[in-house]
Amino acid sequence: MQITASTVSLTVDDVAASQRFFTTHLGYAEQAAADGFVSLSRDDAAVDVVLLARGIEVLPADQRDQHVSGLILAFTITGIEAEEKRLCAEGVEIAMPLREEPWGERLFQITDPNGVIVQFVEWAAPSGPENA
Repeated sequence: MQITASTVSLTVDDVAASQRFFTTHLGYAEQAAADGFVSLSRDDAAVDVVLLARGIEVLPADQRDQHVSGLILAFTITGIEAEEKRLCAEGVEIAMPLREEPWGERLFQITDPNGVIVQFVEWAAPSGPENA
């Protein structure tokens, strides 16, 4: 098997609201759209995102009424402080402010209008006396 691309499909109540959020704040562009469906991508290594309206008939019957829950869409980036400031300046609410974990992960989270959690991560050298 050779994987040529990666896509995450998210079932949401308001496709247009998530589409606006991803295109306005996260640099995604629409690739295809139909009633209750939109496919978004970026020109870099980010995963493609497909947004599906909850209840859409293209989904198997047992999946139609499900919605995004317990999923964190994480992006590894550089310049994490600048990205947090940019998103704040654009009026995006920071759900979890920037913090650094002992193992060197620096991260913050935002949430789209449908509750999709987007996490930004930048790796730093772990801090603390055990890593000196």
